[in-house]
Amino acid sequence: MSWLESLILGLVQGLTEFLPISSSAHLRLTAAFAGWHDPGAAFTAITQIGTETAVLIYFRKDIARILSAWFGSLFGKVPRSDHDAQMGWLVIVGSIPIGVLGVTFKDHIEGPFRDLRLIATTLIVMGIVLGIADRLAARDETGGKHRAVRHRKGLKELGVKDGLIFGVCQAMALIPGVSRSGATISGGLLMGYTREAAARYSFLLAIPAVLASGVFELKEAGEGHVSWGPTIFATIVAFLVGYAVIAWFMKFITTKSFMPFVYYRILLGIVLVVLVSMGVLSPHAGESAG
Repeated sequence: MSWLESLILGLVQGLTEFLPISSSAHLRLTAAFAGWHDPGAAFTAITQIGTETAVLIYFRKDIARILSAWFGSLFGKVPRSDHDAQMGWLVIVGSIPIGVLGVTFKDHIEGPFRDLRLIATTLIVMGIVLGIADRLAARDETGGKHRAVRHRKGLKELGVKDGLIFGVCQAMALIPGVSRSGATISGGLLMGYTREAAARYSFLLAIPAVLASGVFELKEAGEGHVSWGPTIFATIVAFLVGYAVIAWFMKFITTKSFMPFVYYRILLGIVLVVLVSMGVLSPHAGESAG
């Protein structure tokens, strides 16, 4: 991997990680369109450490408060009914599905799941799901001629059942094209949570999963499957860009709808289907190289 490739892929990772459009799909597509080798699941997982570091810094006060309350509840210093203590447990519970499925389907994640035809399908299908979820949220928030404004839940109303459902939604993002934030936010909206609550829990829930995946994949770099220099450079770029994006996104969702992302996902998926169907792009573009 060249330094130019690492720069561009780092920018793509930082720009797309927190948006509901799938960073893993965009890394895969960027390489395919540019005629580069597929950066691979290991590269994706490692560069995500950079974007998750941005999450750690952006949500540092929330994370510190949750960790303090959670540890305090273990020793009886904080009531187990405390919201922050419960949030600590809910992040752990919500991380179980992706941990189990990530290990179970590791070979598929690094192989068949990276087929461009599957990516195109997930971009379109999950785009439609996000669109439906967003419309339902908008209807509840604004009401209508014959419908009153409906209360949507905040994180204080999050329980174990919903936490596990969020976790299952996050696990779907093991398939490139699904999008971690897109799947968890869609799930949250369909369960009746506000956009901000769904997005905030989505980001918190991703921390243990992404960091664990990144650390696990570091051994691939050590075995020579990932170039150290360019990968570290891409990770730093992803961190810097990612921090700016997450700050913008959290402000965006308080007043705006997810529909621009829905249209983008569906359009990109359709374009990808057409290009693969016409033979312009191979569904396995770049996979043959190391």
